[in-house]
Amino acid sequence: MSNQDFRGDLSGAQPSRQNTTSGQGAATSMRDAAKDVFSQASELAKDAGAKARQAASDTASTVTDHVKSLLDRQFGSGVDMAGQFAHAARLAADDLSRQSPVLGGAVRAVADRVEGYARDWQDQTVDQVFRAASGFTRRQPALVFGAAALAGFFMFRAMKSAPSMAPSPPIQPDQHVPGRDSHAHQGR
Repeated sequence: MSNQDFRGDLSGAQPSRQNTTSGQGAATSMRDAAKDVFSQASELAKDAGAKARQAASDTASTVTDHVKSLLDRQFGSGVDMAGQFAHAARLAADDLSRQSPVLGGAVRAVADRVEGYARDWQDQTVDQVFRAASGFTRRQPALVFGAAALAGFFMFRAMKSAPSMAPSPPIQPDQHVPGRDSHAHQGR
């Protein structure tokens, strides 16, 4: 009986080895399946990220285009106003020339200069003006720095000399306290 029991034990051990081998195969296939799922999820995440970046880029580009278009229209309006100012200054120069030819000539020269600038900038975009200003700044940095310093000085002086909007408190305290006099009269 003992031989039979031993053989029975051996025969029972063999299926468990097969179960171990098939268990390892199942684990390997599950691992491979998990890798595939992770790989697909990673690709989907990359695609979603790329689409989000493209959408953000497209949105930024659209907003930039709208802002540039708005600035170009505003710049065009400013150029038109400069042309109107030059026309009005020329009319004023004609009136001044009758009484003061020198002053009329000076105003006419300013009007001609403003009109020339307006003509030069008429069909320019904000990008073109910005590039021209950048180029001028590179060629004449001292002049630009000096003009900025002068403008800052005049702004400082204007702000310093402007009256403040808030009234300053009085130096001496008010002698009349609203509740004090009414209590004194009630006690009498």
